[in-house]
Amino acid sequence: MDKKSAEEKIKELSDKLHYYNYKYYQESVSEISDYEFDMMLNELIKLEEQFPDLKTDDSPSQRVGGDITKNFETVEHKIPMLSLGNTYSKVELDDFDGRVKKGLGHEEYEYFCELKFDGVAISLHYENGKLVRGVTRGDGSKGDDITNNARTIRTIPLKVRGEKYPEYFEARGEVFLPRESFNEINKEREENGEALLANPRNAASGTLKMQDSAVVAKRKLDCYLYSYAGEDLPIESHEEGIKQLEKFGFNVSQTYKKCKNINEVFDFINKWEEKRHTLNVDTDGIVIKINSIAQQEELGFTAKSPRWAIAYKYKAESATTILKEISYQVGRTGAVTPVANLEPVLLAGTTVKRASLHNANEIARLDLRVGDTVHVEKGGEIIPKITGVDLSKRDLGSQEVDYIRTCPECGSELVRAEGEAVHYCPNKKGCPPQIKGSIEHYIQRKAADIDSMGERTIHLLYEKGLVRNIADLYDLTYDQVFELEGFKDLSTQNLLKGIEASKNIPFENILFGLGIRFVGKTVAEKLAYHFKNINNLAKANFEELIEVPEIGERIAQSVVEYFKDTDNIELIERLKNAGLQFEVQEVEVEQKGSALEGKSLVVSGVFEHYGRDEIKEVIKQYGGKVVSAISGKVDILVAGENMGPSKKQKADKLGVQIISEEEFRSLIKEN
Repeated sequence: MDKKSAEEKIKELSDKLHYYNYKYYQESVSEISDYEFDMMLNELIKLEEQFPDLKTDDSPSQRVGGDITKNFETVEHKIPMLSLGNTYSKVELDDFDGRVKKGLGHEEYEYFCELKFDGVAISLHYENGKLVRGVTRGDGSKGDDITNNARTIRTIPLKVRGEKYPEYFEARGEVFLPRESFNEINKEREENGEALLANPRNAASGTLKMQDSAVVAKRKLDCYLYSYAGEDLPIESHEEGIKQLEKFGFNVSQTYKKCKNINEVFDFINKWEEKRHTLNVDTDGIVIKINSIAQQEELGFTAKSPRWAIAYKYKAESATTILKEISYQVGRTGAVTPVANLEPVLLAGTTVKRASLHNANEIARLDLRVGDTVHVEKGGEIIPKITGVDLSKRDLGSQEVDYIRTCPECGSELVRAEGEAVHYCPNKKGCPPQIKGSIEHYIQRKAADIDSMGERTIHLLYEKGLVRNIADLYDLTYDQVFELEGFKDLSTQNLLKGIEASKNIPFENILFGLGIRFVGKTVAEKLAYHFKNINNLAKANFEELIEVPEIGERIAQSVVEYFKDTDNIELIERLKNAGLQFEVQEVEVEQKGSALEGKSLVVSGVFEHYGRDEIKEVIKQYGGKVVSAISGKVDILVAGENMGPSKKQKADKLGVQIISEEEFRSLIKEN
């Protein structure tokens, strides 16, 4: 067969296979037999092997897998994948509804309800109608590129149906392992004498990170899509976005409903509380969203989640088992957590052997004793916890729990601060789990991002006496690392390169990585941007610290205490000498004028003379501030071509000035 004929045949086969795949997986219609489908697919694969330059990324042959991904590239999300606030209480849902009503100024609104599937969040990127990238949620701002594995999921379109699609958009959803597939895998593993998979959610997560996409293809993952995302999409509501995904050929669960008010939301919740168990996928609640996109923008976001959406979680499943013993774990902050070791029991699809007891107060509250028959629940169906004791089955000779007084790791006497429930080991510079935990905290992605180092390596470095704090990492030599168990030339070089690369990590990340108590990622960013460098922060007193927005007394006191410790000052000096960043790297905007001084602007649509990032930079150069959503505080909306109608309506309603691109150029005298 010549190349032209092969090209025509490949197109014909691809079109047919895409069609049959859609009919089977989206509409449950088998228009041809499995044998006929496989024969067509084999013919396509052979032609692509004969003419490799005719193989495309959206070819049906990509469903089979076969690509090996040794390292999953980290990708920054164009639009952050924020987590949702959640509640188990209908009273709190009423409170949420009250906040929405107040935030929207009592204008009319409606909700959109969807089942909350227990899987792995994914963002699928499409350019010119073709799947170009699949990314996990990760930490919400960055995720892993698992494109090769995503292509093997047969319900994910490699190219969208129809022709009227944006040049670029994202489809977001949940990858899951159907119960049927999960049971088949475990049956096969049992027959092979392999360890069984714990639950469908963990199995889906592990499968998406497998290196061999051919193995992923055999696992039969599925995916429900629930969000149509991008800039200036021609939709005005979440419902319109869902309908568009359906038109494009995406797999959208037909369990959603638009609700006129909170009472209809309660009806939806009640309907699915038992009915959800009939589905072939695990669910743990309901997601409730404001339907109007304009109203979503008006309500906005907190630092961690949208104000226009919330997840309602169903009451956890429970089981009864025996408390065999209580052990104690020491965390990186020195907090000692008692752990209940249980007689194994099946709960919400997983075998539970351990449960957190939180602190001494909780043990006393429950009046727990070793040998008790206890009730176990999964909070949010994820973390096991003991909720009570069956006193009718208690042994008459049982003894009250005598909470430990010394650290189980280093023997130091435990302390308990006034007003706190948790016991702490104060020996943070000599207690092994605290030292290793502080290093694990430092190397994580949100901090120093040393991805070539893991828990096992930290343990080896500690046991060999090479590392006792994070500054010691920067003194490691090639010979010291090479001598560690399991290390060879390449792994040694990769570790040292990862440590060296951390010297370019921004100050705010390193500040978070120091592990100052109560200073999380967001707090570290606020402190870094406010004080600009570590010296200013170290000199700040309590009063200066609490003046920083969102910094309370507890955080301020913790920061003051941290910089009082001379060992911490010495540690920071060593990190400075190693070349770490301890100053905010601010990009200075070249000022070209003051035509927009003191004004807040929103830009929307496509522009002839500017890219979207370029026009935002120009606004800053002329003294303006760029904001993302229309509100009463916005002065000007710069409207390009194809601007969404909701932004214009909102601007008109609030009296925001709307100008064209040419008017903008005239305003800043750039013509």
